[in-house]
Amino acid sequence: MSKIVALVDGSPYSATVCEAAAWIAKRKGASVVIAHILGPRQTGTSDLSGNIGLGARTKLMDELATLDAERAKLAQKRGRAILEDAEAILKDAGVPVETELRNGDLIEELHRLEDGADLVIVGKRGEAADYAKMHLGSNLERVVRSVTKPILVASQVFKPVETIMVAFDGGNSALKAVDHLARSDVFGGLKCHLLFVGAETEDSRRAIEGASALLKGAGYEVSHEITSGTPDEVIADRLLAGEAEMMVMGAYGHSRIRNLIIGSTTTEMIRSCRVPLLLFR
Repeated sequence: MSKIVALVDGSPYSATVCEAAAWIAKRKGASVVIAHILGPRQTGTSDLSGNIGLGARTKLMDELATLDAERAKLAQKRGRAILEDAEAILKDAGVPVETELRNGDLIEELHRLEDGADLVIVGKRGEAADYAKMHLGSNLERVVRSVTKPILVASQVFKPVETIMVAFDGGNSALKAVDHLARSDVFGGLKCHLLFVGAETEDSRRAIEGASALLKGAGYEVSHEITSGTPDEVIADRLLAGEAEMMVMGAYGHSRIRNLIIGSTTTEMIRSCRVPLLLFR
């Protein structure tokens, strides 16, 4: 049986991560591993003693060690509670589910979890989601850049998918996304709209028509178009108008340094997208 890994952290997005995982797992016949990862800040040791006298420092270090131990126990209890809530959602949906509570670096643990998985699902923002509406979770870009498998970024609301929109630019990651959809046992039979935002040229027409033909051959009801504008703005407007319940696109085709200089379409799309976003690298 294939496997889906879903990360939960107790944020408002954890429920939609589980709902998306349940929908995909049922269509795919997959099991789900729900994981909560405790980082070093939740389980590590503090040193706030500074330059103080030896006797006072020893006493303070003992107190800090006790506080750290209590904090670690609380984090473990909270983590188990988060996993129990997530597990209940998957079980209610009739999906086979396992839970994993892990300690360590997020990326290192995620690499271990994704081994043998077909998909990773994460929330768009973390525990501070209610307070930072237009900011991404602090670890999200690290996760998207590091994961080798397709990754679904869950939005605040999940709806069963009827139409998929593909941000198609003819690049390698976009072609990889189209190939994945053509072979998918999750999205087969759904409506699919290919959207190329940029100049209409002979090459762009040939590329999008080829992708459209591949998806039609796989059983999708396909439409395609080429339009001008700024990709993240055009796509965000289309999704806001309700033209699709899920977005598919390639992710981070350039280096971090280049993105710092000219910006990243991927980051802007994750920030503005109101539907789940399936990313391929």
